[in-house]
Amino acid sequence: MKILCIGEALIDMICTDKGKSLSVGNNFLKKPGGAPTNVAAAIAALGGEVELAAKVGNDPFGKQLREVMESFGVGTKVMLTDNTHFTTFAYVSLMENGERDFVFNRGADGQLSIEDINAIDLTGVGIIHFGSATGFLPGPLQAAYLHLLQKALDKNIFISFDPNYRHLLFQHNIQTFIDQSWHFLQHANFFKVSDEEAMLLTQTNSLDAATDQLLQRTNGVFTITLGKDGTLLGLHGKKYIIESIPITPVDTTGAGDAFVGAVLYQLRNHTKQAILNIDYPGWETVIKNGNKAGARTCEYLGAMEAFKHLTNQIFQ
Repeated sequence: MKILCIGEALIDMICTDKGKSLSVGNNFLKKPGGAPTNVAAAIAALGGEVELAAKVGNDPFGKQLREVMESFGVGTKVMLTDNTHFTTFAYVSLMENGERDFVFNRGADGQLSIEDINAIDLTGVGIIHFGSATGFLPGPLQAAYLHLLQKALDKNIFISFDPNYRHLLFQHNIQTFIDQSWHFLQHANFFKVSDEEAMLLTQTNSLDAATDQLLQRTNGVFTITLGKDGTLLGLHGKKYIIESIPITPVDTTGAGDAFVGAVLYQLRNHTKQAILNIDYPGWETVIKNGNKAGARTCEYLGAMEAFKHLTNQIFQ
């Protein structure tokens, strides 16, 4: 079955002048990105059929994003062009004090609308992945995100969710991110969070307390990524730890997206009911393979470069 990913497609502009603020830095590395864009690329790289629902500008950067997706084999029929807004940019620099200097120039990604969603043919779509923090910012995408969730529920489509919290986007209104995330957490059949996100969303100060809340308040299978300490799996009221793959990382960018992409790739040929009936040994295999995909991604510089080396042979 086909997978549909929805959210932002954007350009990351990474300042390569070490320790410099954006006002001082002169050199930038341009990288195509956006969490759901990364997930779609990972699924396609592994051999899955996937479409990306997103908006880009009618400019060279939107063209680049479309071409990169097509190079991986991602379907771009619902990767739409907005003629009045530029492609979204995220500028980031790591300063000497460890803080990130960040400017988010939002453009076309936020313009994906309910009308755009209604035009999408969901025939053959077995999984919809919601993976965009920008989907919770005010604008048409926010309403489109909710609308597609309701359509997925109405059509009994398997729902995947990754909140992808970005503090610099919500630092002045964290509660709205938490509230909107819980609506998706409680409807998701599978979701992935980091340990920091788990504690933020549950307003707890320990992993155990956060896990207990997620087990009590959600019905889906979930994972909490713990870096080198493994992946916590929440399944049928119980929690398990599945070991990470030992590596010397070059760049962790996109590792979580590769993990999600690998999980969804493995689930793609099952019906929703069959996925819901998978037992622990089955999920253990799925998560181990997800960890392999995340580890492979960390061995290369940049998510899209890493995905060129991501094939389903790593599962063997």
